[in-house]
Amino acid sequence: MVTRELLDPHSIVVVGASEDVYKPGGRTLENLLVHKYGGKLYAVNPKADTVQGVKSYHTVEELPQVECAILAIAAKYCPHAVEVLAREKGTRGFIILSAGFHEENQEGAKLEKEIVDTINSVGGSLIGPNCIGMMNSNYTGVFIHPIPTFARDGIDFITGSGATAVFILELGITQGLRFNSVFSVGNSAQLGVEDILEYFDESFDPATSSRVKLLYVESIQNPAKLLKHARSLVQKGCHIAAVKAGGSEAGSRAASSHTGAMASSDVAVDALFRKAGIVRCRGRQELLTVAGIFCQKPLKGKRVAIVTHAGGPAVMLTDALSNGGMEVPPISGPKAKELLEKLYPGSSVANPIDFLATGTAQQLGDILDACELDFDVDCMAVIFGSPGLFPVYDVYELLGQKMKSCSKPIYPILPSVVNVAGEIAQFVKAGNIYFPEEVVLGDALCLVNRTAPPQPEHPEMPSVDRAAIRRVVDGAKDGYLAPGDVQQLLDAAGIPRAGEAVVKSAEEAVKAAEKLGYPLVMKVVGPVHKSDVGGVVLGVKTPEKVREEFDRMIKIPETTAILLQPMLSGVELFVGAKRDEKFGHMVLCGMGGIFIEVLKDVQAGLAPIGIPEAEGMIGRLRSKKILDGVRGQEPVPTRAFAEVVSRVSALVDAAPEIFEMDLNPLLGNSKGVTAVDARIRIAR
Repeated sequence: MVTRELLDPHSIVVVGASEDVYKPGGRTLENLLVHKYGGKLYAVNPKADTVQGVKSYHTVEELPQVECAILAIAAKYCPHAVEVLAREKGTRGFIILSAGFHEENQEGAKLEKEIVDTINSVGGSLIGPNCIGMMNSNYTGVFIHPIPTFARDGIDFITGSGATAVFILELGITQGLRFNSVFSVGNSAQLGVEDILEYFDESFDPATSSRVKLLYVESIQNPAKLLKHARSLVQKGCHIAAVKAGGSEAGSRAASSHTGAMASSDVAVDALFRKAGIVRCRGRQELLTVAGIFCQKPLKGKRVAIVTHAGGPAVMLTDALSNGGMEVPPISGPKAKELLEKLYPGSSVANPIDFLATGTAQQLGDILDACELDFDVDCMAVIFGSPGLFPVYDVYELLGQKMKSCSKPIYPILPSVVNVAGEIAQFVKAGNIYFPEEVVLGDALCLVNRTAPPQPEHPEMPSVDRAAIRRVVDGAKDGYLAPGDVQQLLDAAGIPRAGEAVVKSAEEAVKAAEKLGYPLVMKVVGPVHKSDVGGVVLGVKTPEKVREEFDRMIKIPETTAILLQPMLSGVELFVGAKRDEKFGHMVLCGMGGIFIEVLKDVQAGLAPIGIPEAEGMIGRLRSKKILDGVRGQEPVPTRAFAEVVSRVSALVDAAPEIFEMDLNPLLGNSKGVTAVDARIRIAR
């Protein structure tokens, strides 16, 4: 619960206030004063009657009623201070800057729990502990510099790392980004990133709320809550970009199947962000570049006009855009010739539009007007620096004017951060945002363009026989299911499979072979990686060969039976599922057989996955052209592949006890997709 007293307190006390502004309590009080907090301001310092001109009380017991408290005292003193403030002083907003809690040791964790229990008991809100604080247009409850410019249409920024917040703010401020609020949640003892996002969602006002949200996350505690509120905000017209740091696949090494090895926690984060419509960024600069794009006019296409007075950066930007899926379309025709006549000899309007190092503000204006009115482009990226020979105030002033007046977004790339530092400072002071590096901007534009809208919360799912699924799962023990049970689950889920028989003697094998028809595939039942132990034989065409291979394969260690199937042809595919304790079930798809290990070309989604989302997953595979058919190979219908993905999602929804499953391989050809081999593991 985010209280009004936390967001807009009428009174604030800094507990641990100091005259020394190099201490957290001193710097926080200074920030509140310098940035003109308008409510009643108090301090607590046991040795002073005033601190920085603010009345100081020696203990929290002496304070009058106060709505919000910022604590900068040792961890061991915090529980008592919170108890007094919450029970006796009516405090409902708490920011604890202090460290020394659960991030350090068990004793600190006990102190933290005591504090949270007290604040929860009175319906209060807590930011921290172990954080830099929070700030918005109402007050600056932080101990850091710099303090950004606040604006209603600025960025809402939530971070789990205080130091990272400082670095992001420093870089963002220099680029002209403005902020609406900054929440440094620290240990997230009560309020975490997901809770602040929930508040933004539930309090969203289309007339007044910021539409740009940035997240820096190291741990997602409640994926379902994050997904719900991020998706809701994006559907309301907000843009969200996030850095999720700390992803590791080390824990997947001990997994016992292909799916387990591929489904790391970071894969789950990717899937969650895609489902919510969040743009996932790799670092601070990319995050802020995406934010800068969000703060410009909406981009309604992917055709970019590059306007430059320097050839090299334009070439690099063209490469970045083209390689990332954006377009730099050629420009020609009468209007292009008309524009070229207004530029100096040697200029080019082919796109990139190069108006040379001697280009003027007037020429830049003519180019931008032509891009706005005459050329079939969706946005303009303007590269303009300076060798330092002359000032370029007039160019930047015109650029700022055009950014406001043009209906198409203009992205200014101003690389000369030394030679024209004064001009850039004035450009930013006028309320403009710029980008210092062309390739980072190009990559960010591509990233935004590739991020699809959120998936629906309740997608249309294929029908499955839930009663039959429950009968199998309820009657099974934990561990890998027997082949017969696997067959029943696939049939109940409507997943096409090859005919098959499981046999335990050579005589049974010959009889089953006659019924299934030749040629056959024979596989061992038991070992996880059948190919590695010689447990797969293809193209068996005679009863004699069936007997020979049965006698050999049944002796392979861990083998309990032999599986026979008719030999089918097609592209080997893979679909699997893995349950994550936080994220729920991930469903994965890609090329199958040995290619899953060699290519690792896999896409993942979080269940539930409807057919449209599954088609999107398949479309992102690097090997998609193979599925489309190459060199005379039969194409695999995307719809049939996607339906299997969606049916696996429906299966794990009906049977959440499924811990992991592999359909590997499925065989795909022009007639459809058929499961040839399957393993399902139950873990309640």
